[in-house]
Amino acid sequence: MNGLIEWLMSLDPVLAALAATTFTWLMTAAGASLVFFFKNMHRRLLDGMLGFTGGVMVAASCFGLLIPAMEMTGGEGAASVMPAAVGFVVGALFLYLLDKLTPHLHINFDRNEAEGPKTDWHRTTLLVLAITLHNIPEGLAVGVLFGGAAAGLEGATIGGALALAIGIGIQNFPEGLAVSMPLRRQGISRLRSFWFGQLSAVVEPVAGVIGAIAVLSIQPLLPYALAFAAGAMIYVVVEEVIPETQRDKFTDIATLGFIGGFVLMMVLDVVLG
Repeated sequence: MNGLIEWLMSLDPVLAALAATTFTWLMTAAGASLVFFFKNMHRRLLDGMLGFTGGVMVAASCFGLLIPAMEMTGGEGAASVMPAAVGFVVGALFLYLLDKLTPHLHINFDRNEAEGPKTDWHRTTLLVLAITLHNIPEGLAVGVLFGGAAAGLEGATIGGALALAIGIGIQNFPEGLAVSMPLRRQGISRLRSFWFGQLSAVVEPVAGVIGAIAVLSIQPLLPYALAFAAGAMIYVVVEEVIPETQRDKFTDIATLGFIGGFVLMMVLDVVLG
């Protein structure tokens, strides 16, 4: 692991962000590839994996983004927390606006429950758009943290950025499967189901590079950018991930999955950060 950290430190920060977010994208593709071997997935497993995803995202927002944002701000009292608070609110509002302006459909929802502007787009397109929306802050978070670490800003480390990338990559694996498997059940071919499953995360490398460039260009932006990504991720968990796990009888499994994901991300951040 030390060798990996040293290798990432030797890279240009934008390339390091691209490498890390390419990993998170490939983890989504790996999860989606299971559609070549299975056609059905028990709802208990799906809810458990979605709960796990939510746990990772909440822990990553707290330990990997908000705490570093406050540490690097400095000052005392309200001044030390204001950049994080402002960035957090703006990030949540950004996802709120995307949610309202982009037609999309959550994983376990019927076609008539699509959100955003009314459209006659295919259910598959709406489903992929829903997952793509919450992959934007994930890629942005990784890129911003790599950019901050390269700039030598307090609270941002390559180890912490790596922990965040690994955590997001791990939770992307079940996410890819959660997209491709329902498509397969609808009768879509294995190849097309896989294609749409991995496509949902292709935005992460793009967002990662943008985040790294933005922070390197305007270094005082970093605490705001970290909190922005945290606010966007928490919005996704509360508005999308948790409600999806509560639509069937396996809510306890989803809750245990959430706890497991939270603990894993917390450990990764402490060990690597």
